[in-house]
Amino acid sequence: MIDSTIKQGDSSWKNGMAKNITFIVTKDCQLACKYCYLVGKNSKERMSWEVAKLAIDYILSHENEYEEESVVWDFIGGEPFLEIDLIDMICDYIKTEMYRLSHHWFNSYRFSFSTNGINYHTPKVQNFIQKNHQHLSIGITIDGTQQKHDLNRIYKPQSEKDSSERGSYVDVVRNIPLWLEQFPKGGTKVTISSADIPYIKESVLHLYSQGIHEVNINCVFEDVWKEGDDLLFEDQLMQLADSIIDNGLYSNYSCSFFSEYIGKPMDSILENQNWCGAGMMLALDAAGNFYPCTRFAQYSLREKNAWVIGNVNDGIDKNKLRPFLTLDRTTQSKQECIDCEVASGCAWCQGENYDAADTNTIYQRSTAICKMHKARVRANNYYWNKLYRKLELEGEREEYEKNKKSVKPLVC
Repeated sequence: MIDSTIKQGDSSWKNGMAKNITFIVTKDCQLACKYCYLVGKNSKERMSWEVAKLAIDYILSHENEYEEESVVWDFIGGEPFLEIDLIDMICDYIKTEMYRLSHHWFNSYRFSFSTNGINYHTPKVQNFIQKNHQHLSIGITIDGTQQKHDLNRIYKPQSEKDSSERGSYVDVVRNIPLWLEQFPKGGTKVTISSADIPYIKESVLHLYSQGIHEVNINCVFEDVWKEGDDLLFEDQLMQLADSIIDNGLYSNYSCSFFSEYIGKPMDSILENQNWCGAGMMLALDAAGNFYPCTRFAQYSLREKNAWVIGNVNDGIDKNKLRPFLTLDRTTQSKQECIDCEVASGCAWCQGENYDAADTNTIYQRSTAICKMHKARVRANNYYWNKLYRKLELEGEREEYEKNKKSVKPLVC
């Protein structure tokens, strides 16, 4: 079977076709991560139960507007588990209302969390997990080795005069065994910025050693990259490729940096989908405003004003949402991106496109990670060429080719 040859990353729930609805329950967090795109985090903007209830009532009462068979109720911050009491109330209400209304999402839903992991072990969080486990998806963010993790994921200062930097690695890693016991297939999300490129290889291998079998990893979309970063990045990925292949780790572990489905030209007609789901998703903040995704809320934006598409009292303004429904690759890409020989797998964030654009448009694609994508493609070519040679020597290439056709490619 294919799993005995090369481990594939787990497909997203319902193949990513579920409606994604995000509650920004708080803009507070214990950490002040240096690469965080949430530039407006604060301890004041916390969602109230009244706002959450109004949003749920509005969404569930407009069932005919949501064709998706399933739904992901997503909770973020800041750090969402700082508001576990509110979240518990929200989830209980969602379940009872979907049942009462005989909603088509009843029993086809997930509650999803991305957490810094610091509060994971606390009794309230654990009680919530026990109550909702069958419909729960939780990812803990751990960036790799302590050196890499603590380089960026530091506690916020205790005061304006506090200039010390205290890393969070120890407080997070202690909760990894409990998390993996409860979610054995749990994957972590690793972020790469310019400063931590030298630690990529050892960090991925470290996460494997912690029992994490799926490492989802990406470069930040913001324009932070320095001259030569792409070459250092490529070198780290090639070193990682050697370690994974030489030690046979590809059978039991996956890393989203390595994918057979990237680095090819794209058909401008047949492959013209938008990379990002902004507009298909829905986000809600503490003020009761709706957004096409969380990256269009004000605390996510450096240069632009928030893009509000409605609120819990008046509903969604479809005219403000309409531009997002017409987005595709060609409407926002430069010609060189459309003609690029390695275009497949080159990602973008719609919110970053908007924030970095010359005008207030969502139709100008940011290309800050262009060189990093091309470096990743070169490393991918090295990885798969080496792995295929090894599979041929071991007589497993034919079996892999036969079985991989049934595996859905990951978007990473």
